[in-house]
Amino acid sequence: MTPEPLATTSARAQLAALAEDPELLRSWPYARGLPADPAAARPAAVLVLFGVLDGLPADHDAQALAVSHDLDVLLLARAATLRSHAGQVAFPGGRVEPGESPVDAALREAEEETGLDPSGVEVLGTLRELPMPVSNHAVTPVLAWWARPTPVRVVDHGESSHVFRAPVADLVDPGRRVTTVLRRGGQVWKGPAFQVVDGDVTHLVWGFTAGILDRMFERLGWAEPWDRGRELELEP
Repeated sequence: MTPEPLATTSARAQLAALAEDPELLRSWPYARGLPADPAAARPAAVLVLFGVLDGLPADHDAQALAVSHDLDVLLLARAATLRSHAGQVAFPGGRVEPGESPVDAALREAEEETGLDPSGVEVLGTLRELPMPVSNHAVTPVLAWWARPTPVRVVDHGESSHVFRAPVADLVDPGRRVTTVLRRGGQVWKGPAFQVVDGDVTHLVWGFTAGILDRMFERLGWAEPWDRGRELELEP
């Protein structure tokens, strides 16, 4: 058996250690608004799935040794017709059904949304539950490694418009980083964001998803210095 490249082994090991890091999401400044009743927030889970890219190498040479050209993370663009988070790029995921654990829900939703085979996914751990007041959910990120990757696609066009694997090296490219600014109801929210090109489509990863990736990359030592003063105004 051919051994895995050192960078791949290092990335998986670093992610596994990160899953046990209590400081990763201790503070969370990216929740927009406050739910009317935090206790009534509906449980949800997302799958934060890293693996080795299948055929779309990164354009950027990352500074961190663990970030090889073929390291990627699975993302999807939500359908523009949805009532909540329409058009936004997100991790696969959704509500936790009665009797399910967050891990069960994240794997089920990822299979339903992207067609991946969950048997090839190695769960590394669950992160701290995070508030998503804009849709009144409490979301548990499930960190995982794609041990045996399978093809992914848009399964339901009513839910997603695009499913893609984003090269981590491109995500940490300083030239693709911006700070998004959202002004609504007299309030202003700012947060980190990533601009990702997949084929002829450029995706903006911002909000909840970008906040998690930003925190992870900083904590892992994968992040590269970028101009946080370069701002992009979002439509309210």
